[in-house]
Amino acid sequence: MKLKGLVFYVLILFAMILTACSGTTSNEPQNEGNKKTEENQEQANEEKNKEAKTVNIGFSGPLSGPAAFYGENTLSGLEMAVDEINDAGGFEVNGDTYKINLVSLDDKYLPNETGANAKRLLQENKTPIVFVPHSGGIFATQVFNMQDNFIVAAYSSEPAITAQGNSLTVRIPPKYDGYIEPFTDYQMERFGKKIAFLPTATQYGKDWAETLEPVWKKKGGEIVYNGSIDFNKDTDFFTIVTNALKEKPDVLFVGGPSEPTALVIKQARELGFKGGFIIMDQAKLDEIAAVLGGTDMLEGSSGTLPLAVSIEPENQKFFDDYKAAHGKDPGSEAGYHYFSMYLFVEAMKAAGSVDDPKAIMENIQAGLDALSEDKKIYKVNEIEADGGLVTPLRIAVVEEGKIVDITVD
Repeated sequence: MKLKGLVFYVLILFAMILTACSGTTSNEPQNEGNKKTEENQEQANEEKNKEAKTVNIGFSGPLSGPAAFYGENTLSGLEMAVDEINDAGGFEVNGDTYKINLVSLDDKYLPNETGANAKRLLQENKTPIVFVPHSGGIFATQVFNMQDNFIVAAYSSEPAITAQGNSLTVRIPPKYDGYIEPFTDYQMERFGKKIAFLPTATQYGKDWAETLEPVWKKKGGEIVYNGSIDFNKDTDFFTIVTNALKEKPDVLFVGGPSEPTALVIKQARELGFKGGFIIMDQAKLDEIAAVLGGTDMLEGSSGTLPLAVSIEPENQKFFDDYKAAHGKDPGSEAGYHYFSMYLFVEAMKAAGSVDDPKAIMENIQAGLDALSEDKKIYKVNEIEADGGLVTPLRIAVVEEGKIVDITVD
């Protein structure tokens, strides 16, 4: 019995040893397999990153001087889109993966600097697309962009940009001439028919004034003062605003970059002006309010509708992500540039090329059709034959301290 019992215990012990060895044997290959899978995934990611090619996209805008705030806002939308695209692994064209290198240069809001920058971007970086956010710079690059073969991504509402017959220009925002009549009607009805002109002295400001003047006069209005302000040189607006107010206007026509425009409005209020403001679409009501510490001084103003006042399910994620990253609401400059970067990527996909500007241009409509709804920060579904994107006009006024949407569909 003792011998049998001993044999029994030996057998049990042997079985336990086998089980333990078996467990160790089965676990080790599993751990090694998991480790190898992780290593393979890391290697695949590294190879993917190594294989990704680069397409350079250019930007020339005001990053210093009085319009720096405006330039930085435009650039921030591009940077956000580029970061998202690159972080997602890039985009594919004809089996090749591309990431974007955004090359930005400061032109100080000077057209001659823009032209020089565009030449430099093309020569040093071979940029098929150059973003330019002011009309003077756009016109300067349109002189040679078709010959040098690159697309001007034009962020300006100046109608003449798409009247040049330039087949390599995309005008991103809507034309400003659609704002003139509703702005005029609102101001005349609320404040009166005498207006003083104090817009920016740029070509864009002059063109806006020349478009507004005949409409104002046709509706029985009078221009009692016709001046302009060079924001690149002038920082004290007391004298020119005083001279304008001596003519007792009911309305002031102002505009340019948001920050200096806000200071012109502030100066007018401090000098006792009680009337309304027609604000060029370059300056934004919400950005002006941020400079002024609220909307009190903006009472009676008419301008474009801020993005923050037109949030919809399609653009909510962009709004939230931008605010989390920058600590402020995105303006239309950021929104339009974010949208347009994604648009050009889709156009490149449809064109089957990242370096053929003509093919990319021919596929802008295909890009619009392919663009996901969450990237359409604005309802843009069509490009006209002249290169202008078709975007609904959004109009706002300030009443009782609130920015109110008065858009008429």
